[in-house]
Amino acid sequence: MNEKVTNDYTASDIQVLEGLEAVRKRPGMYIGTTDVKGLHHLVWEIVDNAIDEALAGYCQNIEIVINKDNSVTVKDDGRGIPVEVHEKTGLSTVETVYTVLHAGGKFGGGGYKVSGGLHGVGASVVNALSSWVTVTVYKNSKVYEAKFANGGKIIQHLTVIGECEPNRTGTTVTFKPDPEIFDTDIYDYETLKIRTRELAFLNRGLSLTLRDDRDLEDTTGDHFLYEGGISEYVRFINQGKTPVHEDVIHLEGEEDNVFFEVAMQYNTGYNANIYSFVNNINTHDGGTHEEGVRRALTRVINNYAKKAGILKEKDESLTGDDVKEGLTMIISCKHPNPQFEGQTKGRLGNSEVRKLADSVFSQGFERFLMENPQEARIIIEKGIQACRARNAARRAREASRKNDLATVNTWGKLSDCKSKDPAVSEIFIVEGDSAAGSAKEGRDSVTQAILPLRGKILNVEKARLDKALSNEEIKTIITAFGTGIGADFDLSKLRYDKIVIMTDADVDGAHIRVLLLTLFYRYFRPIVEAGHVYAAQPPLFRIRYGKTRKYVLDEKERDSYLATMKATDRSRAEITRMKGLGEMDAEELYETTMDISTRVLRKITVDDLIAADAIFEKLMGEEVEPRRQFIEENARYADVDI
Repeated sequence: MNEKVTNDYTASDIQVLEGLEAVRKRPGMYIGTTDVKGLHHLVWEIVDNAIDEALAGYCQNIEIVINKDNSVTVKDDGRGIPVEVHEKTGLSTVETVYTVLHAGGKFGGGGYKVSGGLHGVGASVVNALSSWVTVTVYKNSKVYEAKFANGGKIIQHLTVIGECEPNRTGTTVTFKPDPEIFDTDIYDYETLKIRTRELAFLNRGLSLTLRDDRDLEDTTGDHFLYEGGISEYVRFINQGKTPVHEDVIHLEGEEDNVFFEVAMQYNTGYNANIYSFVNNINTHDGGTHEEGVRRALTRVINNYAKKAGILKEKDESLTGDDVKEGLTMIISCKHPNPQFEGQTKGRLGNSEVRKLADSVFSQGFERFLMENPQEARIIIEKGIQACRARNAARRAREASRKNDLATVNTWGKLSDCKSKDPAVSEIFIVEGDSAAGSAKEGRDSVTQAILPLRGKILNVEKARLDKALSNEEIKTIITAFGTGIGADFDLSKLRYDKIVIMTDADVDGAHIRVLLLTLFYRYFRPIVEAGHVYAAQPPLFRIRYGKTRKYVLDEKERDSYLATMKATDRSRAEITRMKGLGEMDAEELYETTMDISTRVLRKITVDDLIAADAIFEKLMGEEVEPRRQFIEENARYADVDI
């Protein structure tokens, strides 16, 4: 029973947060999180405002700069924020936009037809969560400047500080994230680069430049400008893949101020890469724009296949899964009033978009198939092969249901834990019988299960699901997890809260880890997205002196630890490079890699699905050259000769 609070509950207990105080008090409500992801979100709030100017037809260039002090500057050549006094606040419009929540040109006032920043809180939220902000506006042949600090307070009202060319317009914003708010205030260039490039793809003809002034060796930065828009995005994703048809199919249409476009290209691979956006926002849960396209894709291919006699009347119609095999597609919708659904607002709900997407796509794709009969036949034959593989996979799944957990245990592969509570249970997927033997002896048998791998599992990047289901190691993994696979997948049936990949700290171990991650990403992705997959971090070195035994992960940690020792102890220290998990005893393996009080686990996350797709394709796909290039560029990080 809850303990009763004895204090009185009166009007004085009701806290009213004024101005931007609410943002600082509950930043997660406005930017989602205060970790590194939230830090980078600040940049996109300001960039979104510049993009809105581009969508309105007034901005051609945007520049993003990470300054030496880790502040960020965003410059655009749009119209410039209005500088007149706002009638409701009595402040300049610049000050109003940066100090009042929900103040912006995105609420039907005619400022913007389409907007990525939907809520009008971006500028003020960035101001609230920054140590200081400086806004410079070029307009009316004048240069205006306003300054803010201390949680968004005005420290310099909008002031004319100079003159500029009569034709120069635009806004420059520089802000320094508040280290008291964020877990880190260090920006990652690669993270900013991925999204900047994506924005350039989604806004054809818009020039975006990203520069890192912290890097004294390279101040040139990266420049992104794609006249082909999302067609060039498809080509970028398909690098390293073999296309079925040379030209990217690009279709577009507009109705009632809703603009819709799709670009697509089939390749010889087995995985689909379909990504959708609304006003440059990634709709990772799909929605009506994606539903319209998927529905039309399946219908058009089946209709054409039957009319052309490729599919006979008695033949089974192709499903949506069949026709998307090997398809790379970008769907983009620009909508003046998008309605988002779902907990993460990642799904478009506007019903009128479904009809527009279906109409635009079906008309254009039908024309492509009619005009390119050779490519059409290849696409349809690919779908037919996928259909056959799907049926074979279904039969394999039905057969695998007979191989229940008891059967897996009988084979001697899985040493299960005694607990039946998934919340406290974890499974270690271990490389080789030798390491598995040590793990079984050293584990906590109540909560820790051991599943040894004998050799390397199938590379599923180069195989369909039906072939994967015929692989004994993969079948064992599926049965042990309890979730099923493919159409039968059910995350709620996962038997372990933590799935730990435990391989040696060498090149072979890394290869096995990548093979497993490829399997999980392609066929168990919800497990990864829900944060259930981890990589164990076995130590690379053991340091002994006297009765002390210390394990360290790498050379850097070894050297740091040795530096803390007295010179006499350091000279007597015995340093052993650990060659493999199988060489550790019932005690060393548990202490270093399995004991929850001392081990180090690395959680595997998928923050950027498009980047993840690209890296798995590069590392495990058909094309050799991208993989060779990756190895050559990264070999210096591993003990490997090339």
